[in-house]
Amino acid sequence: MYHPTTRVLTVLELLQTHGILTGPQLAERLEVDGRTVRRYITMLGDLGVPVEAVRGRAGGYRLRPGYKLPPLMLSDDEALAVTLGLHAARRIGLALAAPAVEGSLAKLERVLPAPVRARVEAVLATLVTDLPGPTRGTVPPPAAIVATLGEAIRAGTRVRLRYAARDETVTGRDLDPYGLAYVSGRWFTAGWCHLRRDLRMFRLDRVRACEALPDTFTPPPGFDALTFVQRGLAMTPAAWSIEARLALPLAEAARRVPSAFADLAPDPADPEGHTRLRCAANDLDYVAHELLGLCCGLEIVAPPELVDAFGRLAARAMGVVEREA
Repeated sequence: MYHPTTRVLTVLELLQTHGILTGPQLAERLEVDGRTVRRYITMLGDLGVPVEAVRGRAGGYRLRPGYKLPPLMLSDDEALAVTLGLHAARRIGLALAAPAVEGSLAKLERVLPAPVRARVEAVLATLVTDLPGPTRGTVPPPAAIVATLGEAIRAGTRVRLRYAARDETVTGRDLDPYGLAYVSGRWFTAGWCHLRRDLRMFRLDRVRACEALPDTFTPPPGFDALTFVQRGLAMTPAAWSIEARLALPLAEAARRVPSAFADLAPDPADPEGHTRLRCAANDLDYVAHELLGLCCGLEIVAPPELVDAFGRLAARAMGVVEREA
């Protein structure tokens, strides 16, 4: 159950974030009635926080323009949630700058009440997760590059990148960025590359510079940066191009197959009951192991050498059976 003080502080945070909110909007977010909202507004006034009632169709409650809010205040549960969130971001490599995370944690832990600090320490000491860590050798991109891209995506403005390829050759790219994605421990952006005149994705740890340009663009409706990057990773050119038919409906195949491992689509020959899987890989033995782990019927379309990889996998399995017999 919420304490009234917590709800009053929540009203303050909501007005700080949204500017103007109506009484019904505040009541819905706080799960209270309108009279209770008015009481909370009065309590804020008694605390010296100037909340104004704005009349008209676009009216509601707002903080007096120019009012400087006091330092951030967190409830015990909010402090616990923020602290654990920072630890999780550090664990998976999502944090862009380790000093910023460590500094934030140090500030929080310094002011946490003893009971909350004990709860945080207890959770961290006992929590086990399967969150993937950052890809080995990956350096987080500079926060300024991510921020510039984020602003450009929101505003629909072009950027100019200096981008290093795998062989460290640096090229200039004018890009209409459509989205950011964090996949398999790395940051990516996806959009229209004017140099290649095609949709492309870019690893942000290879971006050497990012400059905002005045040109504007309109992104294609419904563009999904995460799906585009996942499919791009699955089809990155490699020694072998692989195609197989899975005896699984598409929804079930999507649940079993890691998104960055392969591209999935309904099988044209049997769209209701089978799924077409395509990917690229350098190690056929690894692909055979992964496909066998799907525990479903499958047919190898290409390459025929993948069948030989399954034969090697079967031979290893039979060796184990014979030794244990």
